[in-house]
Amino acid sequence: MATIGFIGLGNMGGPMAANLVKAGHTVTGFDLSAAALDALSKAGGHVAKSASEAVAGASVIITMLPAGQHVRDVYLNQGGLIDVAKGSGPLLIDCSTIDVDSARTVTATAETAGLAMLDAPVSGGTAGAQNGTLTFMVGGTGEAFARGKAVLEAMGKNIFHAGGPGAGQAVKICNNMMLAINMVGVAEGFLLAQKLDLDWGKLHEICSTATANSWALSNYCPAPGPVPAAPSNRDYAPGFAAALMVKDVKLSQAAADAVGSPTPLAAQALTFYQQVVDAGDGGKDFSVVFRWLSQQAR
Repeated sequence: MATIGFIGLGNMGGPMAANLVKAGHTVTGFDLSAAALDALSKAGGHVAKSASEAVAGASVIITMLPAGQHVRDVYLNQGGLIDVAKGSGPLLIDCSTIDVDSARTVTATAETAGLAMLDAPVSGGTAGAQNGTLTFMVGGTGEAFARGKAVLEAMGKNIFHAGGPGAGQAVKICNNMMLAINMVGVAEGFLLAQKLDLDWGKLHEICSTATANSWALSNYCPAPGPVPAAPSNRDYAPGFAAALMVKDVKLSQAAADAVGSPTPLAAQALTFYQQVVDAGDGGKDFSVVFRWLSQQAR
């Protein structure tokens, strides 16, 4: 079993750390939220007063932070995690969803300091974090991946080595870009069906076995009714918040601009999700784009 320092115990990081404790690992966590620290303590973990205290003596350091700037700050600033960890040789795993350049910069700095690092963003939302069924998309060397796989398996069901440093982040932004587009398409289909006097349950039953089938349709239907467990039946409680989808699609657009890849559908979808956020629903599940579209006059 590993001794793990875990930084970032929010809606995703908290349950992930708790699952590591359940698996028998020794986990010490740090977060700016007292409630998050209390939750880890109740789950059987240890709490620290600072990030450097949390990672002292750890064989694995895991971070789950909001954005690339936070990841850079935590790892790269003087007295950051790389400075604290060099010499003791822990494996660094960043599970945040950030830009590819930040992931590669932090990894390169870690490697210069003699540390192995993985970028390992996740898919599966808060339910996946709580149930330990996340998908991990992992970038880094084969040796680092082999070293970290057992730890990731305590938090997820599907663990994929995507390639070298930054590859995990690249897969994640491609995945979420496609999901954002797909959700808008499903929402438009169900709204059209309503105008054509179709029953949503029947539409879902048929299309989930036909060529329109997708995860957004069969598992996460944005129209209330057909999928009882979907956020659409809980007033769009997240799940995966619309504001986070805006963040991730913006990352995909920045990457597309950098390499000259055309993403016109993603650009259009981003305008929809941004309007959802601007309307005050940024904290709702991203499938709330269905409700926003239903309010648009035509």
